[in-house]
Amino acid sequence: MAKGKHKAKGRISGSAGRFGPRYGRFIRKSVNQIEKIQRAKHLCPRCDTISVKREGTGIWTCRKCNFKFAGGAYAPQTPGLKVALRNIDASIKKEA
Repeated sequence: MAKGKHKAKGRISGSAGRFGPRYGRFIRKSVNQIEKIQRAKHLCPRCDTISVKREGTGIWTCRKCNFKFAGGAYAPQTPGLKVALRNIDASIKKEA
C-alpha cells in the first residue's frame, strides 16, 4: 500500500473560482496563474520600488513616481524583453 496521502486533483479555484466547473481544470488553473501575476505589485524600472500596478492591457504605472510605461499584457516584463536585456548586457561587457 502507498504511504502518505494522495493529492487531490481539483480545487484550483482562486480567482478562477468564478467560472465554477466550466471550461476544464487546466484552463482555470492557467487563468489563476496569469491573474496572480497581473494583479501583483512589480518592481519599477525607474525608482526600483515594488509599486507598479497594471492599469490596462499593456499599460503599467508606478504608484510612487507616477512613471507610466508599456509592457506585456499580463506582466510588465515579457520573456522576450528579458532575453533582449540579457543580450544587451552581454554585448556591453564584451566591449568593455
